Amino acid sequence: MTTRPSEGSTSARYFTEDNSVEAVNGRMGAETDARFAVVMSSLVKHLHAFAREIELTQDEWEIGIEFLTRTGQICSQERQEFILLSDTLGFSMLVDAINNRRPEGATENTVFGPFHVEGAPVRSMGDSICLDGKGETCLFIGRVIDLGGNPIEGARIDVWSDNAEGYYDVQQPDVQPKWNNRGVFVTGADGHYSFVGIKPVSYPIPDDGPVGTMLGNLGRHPFRPAHMHYMVRADGFQKLVTHTFVGGDPYLESDTVFGVKKTLVAPFEKVTDGSTQWRSDYDFVLVRPDQTR
Repeated sequence: MTTRPSEGSTSARYFTEDNSVEAVNGRMGAETDARFAVVMSSLVKHLHAFAREIELTQDEWEIGIEFLTRTGQICSQERQEFILLSDTLGFSMLVDAINNRRPEGATENTVFGPFHVEGAPVRSMGDSICLDGKGETCLFIGRVIDLGGNPIEGARIDVWSDNAEGYYDVQQPDVQPKWNNRGVFVTGADGHYSFVGIKPVSYPIPDDGPVGTMLGNLGRHPFRPAHMHYMVRADGFQKLVTHTFVGGDPYLESDTVFGVKKTLVAPFEKVTDGSTQWRSDYDFVLVRPDQTR
C-alpha cells in the first residue's frame, strides 16, 4: 500500500505558482555548503520574484534563453561576453563597490576591465610607455601615500591604456607593438611616480555581439570615457584597481559600464612649455586591510 507524503513536508510539496520558491529551495540537500546555500536560495527567490513581477511570457523566456546561449557562444580566450554583460548592467560595479568599501580620503576602486595583461615590463620612473609614437603625449605624475599622507615605498604601479585609435595592444597584436601603453613602476622612499603615456581617448566596448544588440535595443551607446588604468599594490595595503578619467570627456556621465566616480576624474592640463603636450597629476591613497569598512 502506497502512503501519500505529508502535505506539510517541504521536500514533498508539489510545485505551484504560489509556492515555487519553497518548492525549489526545499530540494536543497542538508550537506550543501552553507554559503552556497545562501547564494542559491536567494538567487531562486529573486529570480522567481522577477518572473512574477513582470508576468514573464513564454516567448520572452525563450528570447532570454536564446540571448544567454548566444552570449556563451561568442565567449573565447580573448573575449568574455558574460563579463561584458555584467559590466553593462552595472552588476560588476555593484560587486566591486560591495567588496571595496573604503574610508573617506582613500582612492576609490572601479572595474578591472578585460584588457589587463600580467608581466608588463618594469620601467624606470619617467620612462615612456607609448611604443607606437601615436597620440598626444602626457606626463602622468603623483604620489602613492597612506591615509595619513605618508609616502609608500615599494608600491608597484601597473598601468595600461588604449592607443590613439582607442584600441589596446591585445586587440591589435599584428598592428601595435607588444606592451604598447603598458608598464610597471616601483616607487622609492618619496612615494612619487612619473611616466609618459598618451592622453587616453574614449572608445566603444565590443558591441558586435549580444550585449551590443541589447544596448541598441535599450537606446544606449557603447562608449567608455577616456581613462588610464592603474593597479597599485604595496605590502601591508589593500590592492587598488582603478582608473583616472579625463575631465571634460563627453561620456563621463554615461559610461556604458558605470565605472566613473567623481573622485576619479583627474585634471589633464595642456602643456605649452614642456616635453609633453599634456600633464595629469593624481595621488593614490592606499588603505590597510583593517581600515576598510
